[in-house]
Amino acid sequence: MTWTFLSKNNRDEYIEMFARGSGSVPTALETWQYEHDQNTIVVRGIMKHKIIKKCWQDQRPFLYMDSGYMGNRASINNPSGWKHYHRIVFNDLQHDKIIPRSADRWERLRIKIQPWRRTGNKILIAAPDEKPCIFYGIDLEQWISQTVATIKQHTDRPVEIRQRNPDRKVRVTNNLESALDDVHAVVTFNSIAATESILAGVPAFVIAPAANAAKPVCNTDLSKIETPWLPDSDLIYKWACHLAYGQFHTTELANGTAARILKETLSA
Repeated sequence: MTWTFLSKNNRDEYIEMFARGSGSVPTALETWQYEHDQNTIVVRGIMKHKIIKKCWQDQRPFLYMDSGYMGNRASINNPSGWKHYHRIVFNDLQHDKIIPRSADRWERLRIKIQPWRRTGNKILIAAPDEKPCIFYGIDLEQWISQTVATIKQHTDRPVEIRQRNPDRKVRVTNNLESALDDVHAVVTFNSIAATESILAGVPAFVIAPAANAAKPVCNTDLSKIETPWLPDSDLIYKWACHLAYGQFHTTELANGTAARILKETLSA
């Protein structure tokens, strides 16, 4: 399998890391021609939606890069909360099925899976930002109003809306986990929000129209908002180990580890 690494203006630092770690060089997106390239495409970011949807339409294989699920918040391993980890997905935007994996990569993250919290009162809606709304053709205000209305049909609990701050520096210090103290359940569109909620011990409901990385350990039926499913610790651990194999540190992009693991996985 040969890969073409598409870099906008030839300035995408993460695509460049991945390309060079794979023994290749990036290709400028602006001069690249879809019809004249038979390789597997590597793209980063959901705003490459025209290319992604074209690949789906033509059943053309591609690799999608975006922010990692875990390890990018301030932690023992990452005190400043830098965006070190990037997910890479084959033919989709998210890893939405659990594949049996070794625990080694998950354990290196040194993230503790918290026990379920069952004393929270409110429902927290973690709203999507503009980019996934554009990709899926969703009106954000309409999505929020419909989601609130559905929740209100099944509970009297207070509902709080949390909008994603566009400034990543603010998000690092004011992350989702800091807002979960009095939360009964999180309702969200986004995989990362759902992942953070589950790891923090708060059940999550995911209502995205397509793949969601946390779906194997989340609820999807808002009529169950009062009595959410709480997956057991073994399933959550298997899921966490799986996700850890779907994301890579920048050093792993650059030194070829990401390419090696992906090729081993895709050839299995």
